[in-house]
Amino acid sequence: MSKITVSLIKADVGGLPGHVTVADELIKAAEENLQNAKDSGLIIDFRVFRAGDDLELVMTHTKGVDNEEIHKLAWDTFEKATAIAKDLKLYGAGQDLLSDAFSGNVRGMGPGVAEMEFTERGAEPVIAFMMDKTEPGAFNLPIFRMFADPFNTAGLVIDPNLHNGFVFEIWDIYEHKRVLMRAPEEMYDILALIGAKSRFVIKRVFPKEGGKLPADEPVAVISTEKLYQIAGEYVGKDDPVALVRAQSGLPAVGEVLEPFAFPHLVSGWMRGSHNGPLMPVPFNYSKCTRFDGPPRVIAAGFQLANGRLVGPVDLFDDPAYDYTRQKAVEIAEYMRRHGPFEPHRLPMEDMEYTTLPKVMDRLKDRFESIE
Repeated sequence: MSKITVSLIKADVGGLPGHVTVADELIKAAEENLQNAKDSGLIIDFRVFRAGDDLELVMTHTKGVDNEEIHKLAWDTFEKATAIAKDLKLYGAGQDLLSDAFSGNVRGMGPGVAEMEFTERGAEPVIAFMMDKTEPGAFNLPIFRMFADPFNTAGLVIDPNLHNGFVFEIWDIYEHKRVLMRAPEEMYDILALIGAKSRFVIKRVFPKEGGKLPADEPVAVISTEKLYQIAGEYVGKDDPVALVRAQSGLPAVGEVLEPFAFPHLVSGWMRGSHNGPLMPVPFNYSKCTRFDGPPRVIAAGFQLANGRLVGPVDLFDDPAYDYTRQKAVEIAEYMRRHGPFEPHRLPMEDMEYTTLPKVMDRLKDRFESIE
């Protein structure tokens, strides 16, 4: 059986109004373009989502990761949506398209990408997580808890198929290096890295050798593109996405979702310059309003059937997360009362690629030495 590839590719190509949400016209244009690709046989199936002001494309196919045809399809879809966004004078039309022409792969061109190729099991649950108003490191804590925290994932303790743990691929996104680390053996070293979430981010998680799943096929993958590193200046927050497989040798769906019951602090929010709580919301609440936020995440659950997407199920559309959302509102209120002061505003070293340096440039000649 040929392997299935799931590609989740996103971009901000225009907000309505400001940075709040994606216009229906853009969703329709994306669906029409992907339907044509499905009809032609290029892809097996697709779904289109909005997460805040980001247009999200979920596609299945058999062409593997980083495939030029699939990435061009995504790029063309974003370009068509951008043309409509410009006609409607939507805010930031095409802001995540940082190149004038497609060059074989959307990586490094602005869009965020999470792709995984794997052998589809007899029952294959896949969850697509989509965040808005935050950075790739926002996934560090929940992904770690899913695959390495026994207080979150009971299967790590009581299921022999999970008991040996997983392998984490961690990227240093400043030095453009990566390291593979094993949990639970190197748990403390893993935490030493991923706790610095602005620099070290989990890119992939793999099973270990000898388990139920092939050790070379990822079970989780996260987008790690940082727009400021591509553009050289602030052009919007990275708004990461992730794909996570579940069940049968992996954490159960409920264990995959459980980390989001804690609205942990992430960086981003207003102008990409503030810390705030990550709020898990249903699809219809994925519009960012208060202070352009707070940061939020949606979760679309699928079963795969020979590459066909059965679903989605809106996994955070559940009163079980009402308490979390209320707690997130309380945290948001507390953080907002700090105004321009840290820890609500990011520390200076994290503000380098925001608009703040332009303010500092105007003041630099006014500083005098202190005796």
